[in-house]
Amino acid sequence: MKAVDVYFSLGANQGDRQAQIEEALRRLDVAIGRPYEALSSIIETPAWGFDGPDFLNCVVRYRTARRPETLLRICKRIERAMGRRERLEYASDGRRIYHDRPIDIDILLYGEERIDTPELQIPHPLMGERAFVMGPLREIYPQK
Repeated sequence: MKAVDVYFSLGANQGDRQAQIEEALRRLDVAIGRPYEALSSIIETPAWGFDGPDFLNCVVRYRTARRPETLLRICKRIERAMGRRERLEYASDGRRIYHDRPIDIDILLYGEERIDTPELQIPHPLMGERAFVMGPLREIYPQK
């Protein structure tokens, strides 16, 4: 399997948000088996989609040959280990209801691949609507 650039967004709005981001990065480095290649600025933004404390957000790039499904399992394992308790809730119109979280890790891009399964959509379907993702992504995404 050929290595590709993979972009993740990280966000935290509970506890020591800076420490949560740093710990998630450390855990990603270990789980992926190498340090990240690029890290955006860490920015503070209002909660998106719900009322809650402000988030710290960033985007990070890794180069890896690990499959997207494996990376998704890594992200979910790290989130659970750091105290995230997933409560998927939906409004009557089908919109997802979001909640506070100690850490959120989303896969944004996996090389040039497009994936659309019930468990994983790449590119991330909502990233274009989220300035807290797109601003940091532009900082570290190579301009062609």
